[in-house]
Amino acid sequence: MPTKLVHSSNSHLSQRIAALPLLPGVYLMKNSEEKIIYVGKASVLRNRVRSYFQTLSTKEPKVRSMVKKIADFEFIVTASPQEALLLENLLIKKHKPYYNARLKDDKTYPYIKIDTREEFPQIYFTRRVNPDGAKYFGPFASASSVRKTMSLLKKLFPYRSCTKTITGNDDSPCLEYHIHRCIAPCTGKASKSEYHEVINQVVKFLQGDSEDIVRLIRGQMSEASEELQYEKAAILRDQISAIESVTERQKIVSQKNDDSDVIALANDNREAWVELFKIRKGKLIGREHFLMEGAYFENESWLIEQFMQQFYEVTSDIPKSILVQYPIPNTITVQEWLKSRIGHNVYVRCPQRGSNLQMITMAATNATEALNQRRLQWLSQSDKVLQAQVQLQESLNLPELPKRIECYDISNTQGTNSVGSMVVFENGKAKNSQYRRFQIKTVAQIDDYSSMREVLTRRFKRLGIASQQLVKERDNSSQADEDYTIDSFTNIPQLVIIDGGRGHLNAALEVFLNLGIKNISLCSLAKRDEEVFLPDVPEPVYLDRNSPSLYLIQRIRDEAHRFAITYHRQRRSRLSIKSELDSAPGIGPVRKRVLLKKLGSLSGVRSATIEQIAEIEGMSLASATKLKEYLGGGN
Repeated sequence: MPTKLVHSSNSHLSQRIAALPLLPGVYLMKNSEEKIIYVGKASVLRNRVRSYFQTLSTKEPKVRSMVKKIADFEFIVTASPQEALLLENLLIKKHKPYYNARLKDDKTYPYIKIDTREEFPQIYFTRRVNPDGAKYFGPFASASSVRKTMSLLKKLFPYRSCTKTITGNDDSPCLEYHIHRCIAPCTGKASKSEYHEVINQVVKFLQGDSEDIVRLIRGQMSEASEELQYEKAAILRDQISAIESVTERQKIVSQKNDDSDVIALANDNREAWVELFKIRKGKLIGREHFLMEGAYFENESWLIEQFMQQFYEVTSDIPKSILVQYPIPNTITVQEWLKSRIGHNVYVRCPQRGSNLQMITMAATNATEALNQRRLQWLSQSDKVLQAQVQLQESLNLPELPKRIECYDISNTQGTNSVGSMVVFENGKAKNSQYRRFQIKTVAQIDDYSSMREVLTRRFKRLGIASQQLVKERDNSSQADEDYTIDSFTNIPQLVIIDGGRGHLNAALEVFLNLGIKNISLCSLAKRDEEVFLPDVPEPVYLDRNSPSLYLIQRIRDEAHRFAITYHRQRRSRLSIKSELDSAPGIGPVRKRVLLKKLGSLSGVRSATIEQIAEIEGMSLASATKLKEYLGGGN
């Protein structure tokens, strides 16, 4: 029995949905103006389309918003899920639907083109990929990325940069030959096969196979030396040195000589920043980043799949392994499609441990930092900040412009080492000198609400207290606690943001009521759907995904989270060292300080041998032996 549509405005579609075929295909959602607002693929059309209209209240904000606008739909049946995937990608590019994530300016991404069928191939910059049999490398994120790569190639490999017709009969070579940037096939100094060998080296280098190139050139150098062609041997030696200098800067990330791509992203629900690391022969040979627009409350797994569809459709450089930050929804379909594109098996994996997880983490960190920098660049424009403040005042019905905004977050590990953070932004700019951190003292278990109540109580009870009292409390406080200053705690914010949902807001509201605070606006921001909760307002507020106001409070919330995490890690690290070395037999404060200074960390102490520890000033063989026995080490 078909499930009844839950949204009245779509009820007229019920019978049509029930009649959809149980076949793979693509569906196109339209609004009342017949405009396509979303394109999706499905292994079973009826099941997928019906799912949008079931229990709408449990769906994410993007789906709820989209479904309310659906007035009609179309569908196209395909022969297989792989064909549906291809068709979906083409239709997204064609119609650019509002609710679909897509690569920004995907038609203009540049490539490096090498056509080895040419008699004397050149290396081209191009923005078009044609089915002409040439080799294309890319896409690159920008034209500058291509030009930097081509400039490097020209320094490493002596191929021609001219466009003249090569006859081999020119009287003399150009300057590039004399500075060893070309082997001058125009004058006959190099044969067609010798020139093609140079081009093959360029191709291998772009594919990450630098070791084979060095091995080959080293053989040519030895041969030239044996034939007493010392000048040629010296040129080849310098070329080897240049290539090795470049490859030494490439990070070795695997001892297995693996070829893989690493994909991770950061999403601010407006656009997503995707980092792509290229690993070839176990080395990180390059990285590119791409922006995806239309990432409106999009699930990260879907975003990665959408990126893979659009990126790998236009590149022929597809490795056997693709490591992703989140598992994609249609792994088998995507793997089969990639296999049909490149001709070999491709495995899409989401690592959970080991060096592969470390690579994912590094790519994700780069994506997050890059997106933060993009936000900071935006916030540096004063007119944008004022616009954000005005929008925030209107959207949240604030009594005054939020010039000073404070944000609070809690961080812990399974209830241990709980800490709180307070960050301050004035007119869109971080006031780092007024950031404060709190060691949670009254909560022993996992209880973010109680921790938030403690932090806010300790911060806001000081409003109105005399300056002398503040100084006294500061002098009596422990160094591990917050740094009390009059400037920090007597300034009154126009808006306080709590990182969390309705429960966190209620905890904060309880503190404000107990302290009699009525003139400070309060809200909370839930990260999952970027919902803004307000006191006495039952429904969450959704700021427009393209609004400067959302951009501003996201930036502030993320900074509070970063500050809390940093302090939490510092405390956890200090307590870890304290719990081990401070209770070790024969190790007092002086010896502990010397050990950590010489060996760098507790890990360094653990890995050091008894003899190495005994050589440190103040330590003896006996004390070193006792310490290693206590730490559970051997020799």
